[in-house]
Amino acid sequence: MKEVSAAIIIEDGKVLLARRAKGEKLAGYWEFPGGKREDGETIEQCLVREIREELALHIKVLHEFGVSHYEYPGGEIQLIALSCEIEGGTPTLSVHDAVEWVEVRDLLQYQLAPADIPIARQIQADEPTGRESE
Repeated sequence: MKEVSAAIIIEDGKVLLARRAKGEKLAGYWEFPGGKREDGETIEQCLVREIREELALHIKVLHEFGVSHYEYPGGEIQLIALSCEIEGGTPTLSVHDAVEWVEVRDLLQYQLAPADIPIARQIQADEPTGRESE
């Protein structure tokens, strides 16, 4: 099973989502940005590296947020979501064609990658702003 990191970055009640670009796996799906852990790195190191490579952002990992398991046609993944904050940089796209700051309550209105859906539900359950429209 592959371990995959995901950044949960929440600022002012909004969560950072990125959309996979054409030609990428899961093209058109929105996700919490991150990527696959490489041999010899911790999941935290993986996430810092992936966010730097994919979005040109410098982040600080705060703590583990949650874990989601999902079996895609290409294999099973364990998505490890980590709460983070941005320390610097401006989002620059490489494997994504868009990034958006999304209201917590609106997360499930986006076409999320299947492994990201349980994490989105957890964010909505944990964030007071996730219940405003209910």
